[in-house]
Amino acid sequence: MNQAALSAVALALLQTAGLLAVAPLLRMLIRKMKARLQNRQGPPLLQGYYDLAKLLRKERVRSETASWIYVAGPRVYFAAALAATTLVPVLVASAPLESAGGILLLVGTLALGRFALATAALDTGSPFGGMGASRDMTIAALAEPALILGLFTLALAAGSMNLGVLVRGLLAQGPSLHPSDFLALAGLFVILIAETGRIPVDNPATHLELTMIHEAMVLEYAGPDLALVEWASALKELLYMTLLVDLFLPIGIATQITPGALLVAALAWSGKIALLATAVTLAESTNAKLRLFRVPELVAISLGLAFLALAIRFL
Repeated sequence: MNQAALSAVALALLQTAGLLAVAPLLRMLIRKMKARLQNRQGPPLLQGYYDLAKLLRKERVRSETASWIYVAGPRVYFAAALAATTLVPVLVASAPLESAGGILLLVGTLALGRFALATAALDTGSPFGGMGASRDMTIAALAEPALILGLFTLALAAGSMNLGVLVRGLLAQGPSLHPSDFLALAGLFVILIAETGRIPVDNPATHLELTMIHEAMVLEYAGPDLALVEWASALKELLYMTLLVDLFLPIGIATQITPGALLVAALAWSGKIALLATAVTLAESTNAKLRLFRVPELVAISLGLAFLALAIRFL
């Protein structure tokens, strides 16, 4: 293996480890801000790490009727989230494994994790698992095309579907005020809400059978298996936010690997993620949970916005 390949693998491991470490903190930050808006104290920022540590220490509880699909579900879901982190630039204007693929590989990798978890939810024969998997796949049928179309809109401007090339092209071109960018941003923000199970699409804090989607799929899991699912879900949320700030606000991202540039990039990335987390918190706090049959309509709006953004880009 040559020096370039070793450097790419080392960078991928460092980036993945860093995102894994930060992901639980982001979820607690959103919960803390949401609690403050409701005049509550809220959980401590380190509560996410305490919860993961508690789950990892617990004993695994598995259904006697479940097969290897149930066992593999959380592991494939977690591995897919890890693999996706190597395809997205974070601090440097290049993804560690960007030569492996671009937009289609990223969306396909995330879709693989969703499919594995939905299949595992069906494997136990639990009515809640089947209900949650059915609802999640219904949303995914609209969310994934909207995500691809929104990313394609920006790929047309950069002339490449490689995310590293795309970010470097955006840095070279400077701020863009093209109408398609605003439409794509609105559509992808809705996708962020839908894919991370936030209000008004889903409520991550509920276990009511008439409303839950993601939680219904993981009711049968406990211990380390549940820890993998929760950790991967937090990582996906951070990944989607990083993708948005990369594509629409790449200011501060490092173009060369030096200590000073990386420090500035880390501070800029943290600030942009905190800003986007605040926007997500406000969206959750100012909207009510939609009825289940209204959720596809909201996600369809994002699909329409993404399609319109792509059409305007050709004008």
